[in-house]
Amino acid sequence: MEALEREAMKLSHQLCFPLYAAARSVTGLYTPHLKPLGLTYTQYVTFLALWERDGVTVGELCRQLWLDNGTLSPLLKKLEEQGYLVRRRSEADDRVVVVTLTKKGRDLQEKAKDVPFKVAGCVRLSPEKGALLHDLLYELLSTQTERNEKEKSV
Repeated sequence: MEALEREAMKLSHQLCFPLYAAARSVTGLYTPHLKPLGLTYTQYVTFLALWERDGVTVGELCRQLWLDNGTLSPLLKKLEEQGYLVRRRSEADDRVVVVTLTKKGRDLQEKAKDVPFKVAGCVRLSPEKGALLHDLLYELLSTQTERNEKEKSV
């Protein structure tokens, strides 16, 4: 293996690793705040999406949360069993499943309203750097979305 190849193989040179490690670190900050609500991080972000826009399709949720159907469907099934939401086939197209919050699911928002503020206090970045990181990550996701769509059309 050449020196350039060895250098490229170093963990510290991989963009994916600090993204992965930072994501685990930041999502871990949510655990002590979500545990009393009986939620995992993935369930929490699912609720965030549904509180923002209720009555969406499973496909829309998958795209918004960057999750595949195989990951999201069991999660939705569990939340439905707990009485937080209802999944119904669309009348227009029975292949499409629409997710709607129940009163219990909507009421959970009030119990979770402090979570973003509690976690924001744990992230040790200035507001400016936090905003910059937010923008860069969404730019990265946007370019990945464009790339994935181009690959699907080929």
